[in-house]
Amino acid sequence: MLGNQYGGQPRFLNAARLRKGAAAFVLCAVVAGCAAQQQPNADDATLERVAYRHDGPASLTLYTMINNRTGQGAHTSLMINASERVIFDPAGSFYADVVPERDDVLYGITPGVEKAYRGSHARSTHHVVVQTLEVTPEQAQVAYQLVTDYGRVPGAFCANATSSVLRQIPGLEQIDTTFYPGKLADQFGALPGVETVRYRESDSADLREGLAKNNALLNASE
Repeated sequence: MLGNQYGGQPRFLNAARLRKGAAAFVLCAVVAGCAAQQQPNADDATLERVAYRHDGPASLTLYTMINNRTGQGAHTSLMINASERVIFDPAGSFYADVVPERDDVLYGITPGVEKAYRGSHARSTHHVVVQTLEVTPEQAQVAYQLVTDYGRVPGAFCANATSSVLRQIPGLEQIDTTFYPGKLADQFGALPGVETVRYRESDSADLREGLAKNNALLNASE
């Protein structure tokens, strides 16, 4: 099991779950970087300019950021290789000057950007579970349309938004909506054909330092 933590988009909740959500918001905002969108929405011309499609198969890649001390999930996001490759980073903190964003979707996900994304989240206090599932081009395009239409996600509601997207993809209806990144990772990992790796780095625990370092590396490579 990969552990628990809140994330996602609010639905109809009872009072107890709302209290838990509020507490989780504070924790997630502190240790995982769940936050308001980091950049203003990019215009269509910018998104068209950076559009990138990886030449591999159509796929969905679920990222789960895991607290090394507690084993609990701290953030969830989803990379989609469809007509172009994007990352749905609901309430995420990742930013880079060369990576435009619109409504919590990151565009222009080249191999270098994907590495920077993983590297920014992996640090001495957290590692990243990377789970990849090959899907049909039609499934990938449904996922792409769902995330680009989703809109901004409130802080600390990442897993609920991601699980809500996944369960709407034909063939993945068995995914239950959840507020826990760890539980979502367990569900996704149980799907036939999922390949899982764990990515670790041992640099500063300060997420902001990792973001700044990788932003500089991306700028230097331009």
